[in-house]
Amino acid sequence: MESVTMKVDGMSCNHCVNAVEGSVSKLQGVSLVKVNLENGSVEINYEQAHITLEQIKEAIEDQGYDVV
Repeated sequence: MESVTMKVDGMSCNHCVNAVEGSVSKLQGVSLVKVNLENGSVEINYEQAHITLEQIKEAIEDQGYDVV
């Protein structure tokens, strides 16, 4: 199990939290998604054998946010 914290720009409300957590949590291999609006970050636990960081990044960006 890998753990990563990504900095994400553009999140400002509970809708943003739900959009990011909802889309990333549906990905195969992801076991935890926790958005912190205060510091603009997303903590993710995932299995490298099932998913890449690039796929996770794409899922966040597909919701309209920028991973920096």
